Amino acid sequence: MENTKAAIVRTKAKEQKKQDKYYYASQWSLMLRKFRKHKLAMASTILLIFFYITAIFGGFVAPQGTEQYDGRYVNCGPTPVHWFHDGRFIGPFVYGLKTERDPETFMLMFAEDTEAVYRIRFFQPGSAYKLFGLIPSSIHLFQAEGDGAVFLFGTDGMGRDLFSRVVLGAQISLFIPVAGMLLTLVLGLFMGSLSGYFGGWVDTVIQRLVEVVRSFPQVPLWMALSAAIPKTLKPAQVFMLMTLILSLISWPDLSRVVRSKFISVKKEDYIMAARISGAPVNKVITRHMIPSFTSYIIVNMTMSIPGLIIGETTLSFLGLGLRSPATSWGVLLQETNKLETIMFYGWKLIPMLFVFLTVLAFNFMGDGLRDAADPYK
Repeated sequence: MENTKAAIVRTKAKEQKKQDKYYYASQWSLMLRKFRKHKLAMASTILLIFFYITAIFGGFVAPQGTEQYDGRYVNCGPTPVHWFHDGRFIGPFVYGLKTERDPETFMLMFAEDTEAVYRIRFFQPGSAYKLFGLIPSSIHLFQAEGDGAVFLFGTDGMGRDLFSRVVLGAQISLFIPVAGMLLTLVLGLFMGSLSGYFGGWVDTVIQRLVEVVRSFPQVPLWMALSAAIPKTLKPAQVFMLMTLILSLISWPDLSRVVRSKFISVKKEDYIMAARISGAPVNKVITRHMIPSFTSYIIVNMTMSIPGLIIGETTLSFLGLGLRSPATSWGVLLQETNKLETIMFYGWKLIPMLFVFLTVLAFNFMGDGLRDAADPYK
């Protein structure tokens, strides 16, 4: 009997401790707890983490560099990876490739030569690259031995490995939007805080500027600004200019939200107390006002990245952004604007799948963060 009562007491103590931990938890703890319950958002976050890690180690993961090509394998379809040869398990390998004519279209096609077996070796030397842009290396995740060729996503019209170009293109297509988002965040917070805190003629001038920027159609404005980028610039310089272009167009929406938040928050008692006590304006804004809606800022940042990804892809697809030999998902999709490509070389649409998955994952993650921002809901 006493053991039963003790067990009941321990159970009630655990429940009380759990409730206390919930009610006394910080805002970030509550957000994280709510976010973990959003299964779709968690799956999207894991997918995005995988994409970004792959992009960071792109030179290692990609079997080839962006400038490597082989004229023998122009418009070659994806090469299947096999594990059994003649009924015997020998590990991952690919067969050799031979060319033949399609009897109906007379197009040059590639077929497997089952007499030539090339095993796939891991951590093999290959083309030179710089890990993180700093550390020279030539080790790649996998390579086919000898004269074998591994084209997981096929090749393009110049015989370049599409898988390698997708992986290396992610370094630009995934990080330009992040850099643009950070610059947009700085501009939006700065302009919105000035407008909402001071009001008066400062608010009037900034809001008229916002209306002017928002009145331009977005895609034509992107195209006009991108067309002004000289073609002689290096890829890194184009990267910075594209980031600047995307940021200059995206900040007005965030600034208006920040302005409305400032107008409502600056009348709160703790803000008035800080101002009366003589705290400098910059400390009132950065230590009291902005932290009061930090959760919303994080959600806004996450939801703005898909638009920037689509913007970079659109500009590069139209030939107004990055140009070969620089690689991004938009550059890879330039070949898909021909009907011939869609009809006969469908694998060249694979980069579109990664754009779709990334945008969808960011939207789902943003949706989860938006729900988690109100943990008591």
